[in-house]
Amino acid sequence: MQFPLFIARRYFQLNAKNNLTHRIGFVAFISIAVSTMALLLVLSVFNGLEGLISSLFRSFDPDLKITLKRGKAFTLDANLRHRIKAVAGVSKVVDILEDNALLRYQEQQAVVRLKGVSEEFLYQSRLEPFIQQGRFKLKQGPECFAMLGSGVRYALSVPIHNQFRTLQVFYPSNSKNSTLLPQLLYRCKNISPGAVFAVEQQFDERYVIVPIDFAAELMGMENQSTALEIQVADGFSVDQVQKALKLFVPDYFQVLNSHEQQATLMQAIHIERLFVFVTFSLILFVASLNIFFILSMLVLDKRHDIAVLYTLGATPRDIRRIFIIEGLLIALSGVAVGMVAAWGLSWLQQKFGLVSLGTQTSLVEAYPIKRKVSDFVYTVTSVVLITLAAAYRPAHLAAKTKVHVHL
Repeated sequence: MQFPLFIARRYFQLNAKNNLTHRIGFVAFISIAVSTMALLLVLSVFNGLEGLISSLFRSFDPDLKITLKRGKAFTLDANLRHRIKAVAGVSKVVDILEDNALLRYQEQQAVVRLKGVSEEFLYQSRLEPFIQQGRFKLKQGPECFAMLGSGVRYALSVPIHNQFRTLQVFYPSNSKNSTLLPQLLYRCKNISPGAVFAVEQQFDERYVIVPIDFAAELMGMENQSTALEIQVADGFSVDQVQKALKLFVPDYFQVLNSHEQQATLMQAIHIERLFVFVTFSLILFVASLNIFFILSMLVLDKRHDIAVLYTLGATPRDIRRIFIIEGLLIALSGVAVGMVAAWGLSWLQQKFGLVSLGTQTSLVEAYPIKRKVSDFVYTVTSVVLITLAAAYRPAHLAAKTKVHVHL
């Protein structure tokens, strides 16, 4: 292997001669470097966006969520609740009663997602940093308060500090008796607005958070829950706690982590990221065609050298290895330069935010960047495989060089 590598390194002199072969080699080197840099930068931006979205959802979604696989609400027996709280790593367990409801303020009304939560929700403090107006509270004595998403507050024009007007919440009645009286078709309760939060548009335009006993009385579901939200203690892995809960939770429950709670969105991001990787891999493939051409021309240019190597004892396998290694040297040098450039530009983007999102309403000023070692490994692997495919045919032709013709 040292002999083919030695000869390939002798041929790998991109600036040694001012001829067409070495010019094409330099073009191949530059095209692979630029393609690699672009691929890694785009993948890093996707990683950053995924991390940003995940952090926003984690502000509203719990670490783990226990829900029914089928059905809406359930009554959790005390023994199972005690076992859940006793699992190592479980810090808080919040009872959730959630469903659609009609919210009305004066003449404005909107269909919202009413989320009733137990008192433990306040101690998790996930939502508290996102309170824009009002106080992070659900009750004050006997009085209940609602925390409104900023989109809901805007749609209904709800003032937070108006103590003389309350919100009206309507929910369909569970009564099966037919009646012509409209007031018997729904339940209605009043609640005061207490705070406004702004996390992400999907939540801000839909959710209203209320005490769980208020929601239970409105919906007629006393002592019932639609989910349990679990906060994992510091120092414990979410995956480990999730596996521990799955061991004894009945089969009709499912234990979801934060990504599984937003499975559709995360799947869309991963699919889009995959398409980007495939697209830039095709660009790398086109760039590697230059390697095919340079090796083909190099074989024609070095036929006399190949014949001499045969007379010195080289085998066809050695000749094939020389040109395959030559292609890999060009490709890997381009990849190395592209990786260094991508790492440097991504660091500058993280440090100084060179490229901004261009909108004043965005959550972050500049494109988020997150580098992953796996992206660099996949990129190098792709380039090596593409180069091997591009170099095979020229190397095969080089091995068939006729000694008696070219000496």
